[in-house]
Amino acid sequence: MELQCKIQTYDWGRYGIDSTVATLVKSANSEFTLDEKRPYAELWMGTHPNGPSYMKDLDMTLEQYIKENSNFLGKDVKKIFGEHLPFLFKVLSVNKALSIQAHPNKEKAKELHQQYPTIYKDANYKPELAIALTPFEVLCGFRPVREIKEFLKVLPELRVVIGEDKVLKFMATDEATTNRALKTCFHSLMTCDAGLIELQLRKLLDRLSNSDESLRQSLHASLLERLHIDYPADVGCFGIYFFNYVTMQPGEAIYLGPNEPHAYLSGDCIECMACSDNVVRAGLTSKLKDVPTLMEMLTYNCEPISAKRFQPTREDDCTELFRPPVLDFAVAKITIPPGRSSYNIIPRSTASILIIINGKGEISSSKVLYRGSVIFIPGNEKIGIKVLCGCHPMLMFQAFVNV
Repeated sequence: MELQCKIQTYDWGRYGIDSTVATLVKSANSEFTLDEKRPYAELWMGTHPNGPSYMKDLDMTLEQYIKENSNFLGKDVKKIFGEHLPFLFKVLSVNKALSIQAHPNKEKAKELHQQYPTIYKDANYKPELAIALTPFEVLCGFRPVREIKEFLKVLPELRVVIGEDKVLKFMATDEATTNRALKTCFHSLMTCDAGLIELQLRKLLDRLSNSDESLRQSLHASLLERLHIDYPADVGCFGIYFFNYVTMQPGEAIYLGPNEPHAYLSGDCIECMACSDNVVRAGLTSKLKDVPTLMEMLTYNCEPISAKRFQPTREDDCTELFRPPVLDFAVAKITIPPGRSSYNIIPRSTASILIIINGKGEISSSKVLYRGSVIFIPGNEKIGIKVLCGCHPMLMFQAFVNV
């Protein structure tokens, strides 16, 4: 059952043919007109009301179809989540930073929705998993304490906007008091006067422009310059000295639980999350910033990026499974190697959504799937793929409920 899915044209998306989102949709839909001047940021696959998927051969949404055929969800899904698909599956194409953000836990999400329903439009939490399709740059979680302290030693501009007294307290902290001192420093940075932020960013950029290459690399000068071009004088530019910065290679993944600070910077990825669009932002954005809420809810756990990487388990010779510690979703990465003519997808006990990223195949119902085709698969359905172009690997991702 093929789906017609919603494209989101947010301004941070990649433009025209440079966007994986756009080229996937164009490949699967000959009627789609690709505009080189438009940003194609996200492809939404699921039932979220801000971008619902439609049944391609039926005049109804996927949500309506599921309500009329709720047995397709699987009995465990109905027990836990009712007659709803609890995840939102996405492809992202990122041209510039999405914002320094975090997603609330369930309790905080309900509270924010009750207090500010026009800003936080649903009451669900939003843990998420990102799997890189291309080299994918991300800020993720607070750096190890020693790294943050090292940056504070060599960046007088950062010390000025935080306040020397707060920096000195943080530098003197032991393990037991680090989190509180870090929260104080980060809060002071994020609430600093905008004029002082602009002045100190300009001083730092001018200093780095005249520095040798080794210093520029150690202080992430190129990244700072890029962020400042996209978001001039934004306090979030200083965030690179607090958060882990990493470039994920294709197939690598990170899992972001509630209250984890992060910012996607560039590249393309598969993303899956609980069915929510709740985002609390504080920097690198032109959208509403809710700094007090973000400061209150962040974890302030200082860990290396290795602690954020999420490793899959192998189910068979073609399928790797990313199973995060939540019931809402899991994602299978399916790679059929060159020369193999067919593969039987591992049956899932719950409903799932599958997208073809590379390759061309025919499924059990004799329907041909192209790059960019998206299908809804009922729970316990057996699906066989006949590969129609076997000179390159066929790559697919399948999201399903993690029960």
